Amino acid sequence: MMLMTLQAVDFYSVLSHPMRLRALILIKQLDELCVCELTHSLGLAQPVISRHLAQLKQAGLLLSRRQGLWIYYRLNNDIPNWVNDVIQSTADGIADTSPYKEDRIALNTMLDRPNQACC
Repeated sequence: MMLMTLQAVDFYSVLSHPMRLRALILIKQLDELCVCELTHSLGLAQPVISRHLAQLKQAGLLLSRRQGLWIYYRLNNDIPNWVNDVIQSTADGIADTSPYKEDRIALNTMLDRPNQACC
């Protein structure tokens, strides 16, 4: 496996926006999420979420796949180990704090989640 290169300044820059950090943490915690799950959890419109996800993807942190009408995002397996360690430590450290805990609760209240039913 060939790990990608990612400069620290680029990594921290893309995560400087709270919504991108919240989206990345949710994806890290749940492995893969559909855009509709993120819009529900974070309480933002689809175009806003998609713009943030595009920036995370452009930085190389996320990968996406299309399944029918839905686009799913997951953490890029080829990120450098130090990046994965920072994301994991951050996710562990903030999991039970606000707004990250509420984001997971909101997701768990979504009745029409993909792979359970169409959103």
